[in-house]
Amino acid sequence: MTEALKSLCEVYKSPKDSDMFLYVRKLDGLSRVPAALLEKFGKPILAMTLLLKDGRKLARVDVDKVKLALDANGFFLQLPPPKDDYMTDVNKHNSKLV
Repeated sequence: MTEALKSLCEVYKSPKDSDMFLYVRKLDGLSRVPAALLEKFGKPILAMTLLLKDGRKLARVDVDKVKLALDANGFFLQLPPPKDDYMTDVNKHNSKLV
């Protein structure tokens, strides 16, 4: 397998959480993603296809971390960023008002 094919990646968005993404190799598709994870993730929505190459900048994750996870597990799950404490407090307060 050439390095370019190995580095071609599909990124799926979760319908349950707009900040959750699943990276898989294009050649493997979703075949290596555990069924339990897919059930929690929801029906994957293809967001983009990209080439994972050294030095590439991704929005919220290091490209080397993604590549290592793809080699080891066949997928990389990008979770939503944690809410800061202030926003958590605001959400708690607002939920009591409803």
